[in-house]
Amino acid sequence: MEAAGPLPHSPVLPEDRPGRHGPAPRAHRTGAPVALITGASSGIGAAVATRFAAEGGWQLLLNGRDQERLDRIADHCGATALPCDLSDPAGCGQLVERALDVAGGVDVLVAGAGIGWAGPFMAMPPAAIDEVLAVDLAAVMHLTRRVLPDIVRRDRGHLLFVGSIAGAVGVREEAVYSAAKAAVAAFAESLRYELAGSRVRVSVVVPGAVNTPFFTRRGAPYQRSRPRPIAPARVADAVWDAVAHERSEVFVPGWLQLPARFKGLAPALFRRLATRFA
Repeated sequence: MEAAGPLPHSPVLPEDRPGRHGPAPRAHRTGAPVALITGASSGIGAAVATRFAAEGGWQLLLNGRDQERLDRIADHCGATALPCDLSDPAGCGQLVERALDVAGGVDVLVAGAGIGWAGPFMAMPPAAIDEVLAVDLAAVMHLTRRVLPDIVRRDRGHLLFVGSIAGAVGVREEAVYSAAKAAVAAFAESLRYELAGSRVRVSVVVPGAVNTPFFTRRGAPYQRSRPRPIAPARVADAVWDAVAHERSEVFVPGWLQLPARFKGLAPALFRRLATRFA
């Protein structure tokens, strides 16, 4: 990929600045585009890694908290495993630093790591609030903040965030998770305005319920009749399609955009129906 000169007003993080002995050595770019995929030890992230690997020609960097599972996925995909806990902003910085050391840059960031918590908001422990916001929202922003300057300098790259229908319409007893995913969508929209005119793309893939360990880990099984859980491979296909065809927003399955659009057109009626039937 061609390298563009730095923007005159590009912000620089402290960790971007050379130290007293110069910048840390970076790997030379191989020519293959580099994709950094978070949450890749299971579920959607693992399916995305498998999908990218099937396309060929990518250098894949996979992140997850479970090193044993992550190593298995990385071996299967011919990828590099970069285990790290993204609930801490310092972990986000360490992940990007390791990615730059290994690959020399990141062309595509797929922010797929996520956790949930189900139950009445008044019963939610404060620590659980902090953890959901840290992983589902703050980590997305911290990772983006660290990879974006280099992407902007090269004037080419793609940021893809895995959202949720919960962020588009709100879901009962998933208030914090819904709020985090709604904020991710707004964050993506704002970035699109900032990056307009560049060759940097921002996408959000919005799945409904997905058949992954997510529900087990949040402590409550999925009990709604609709939407029915879909296979994570369908979300991975949507992620690939969004990157390959530069789509800004993709709902999975596609019909889920209907309630989201309906809520925007007739919010009062939508809330009455949702309160009655949710």
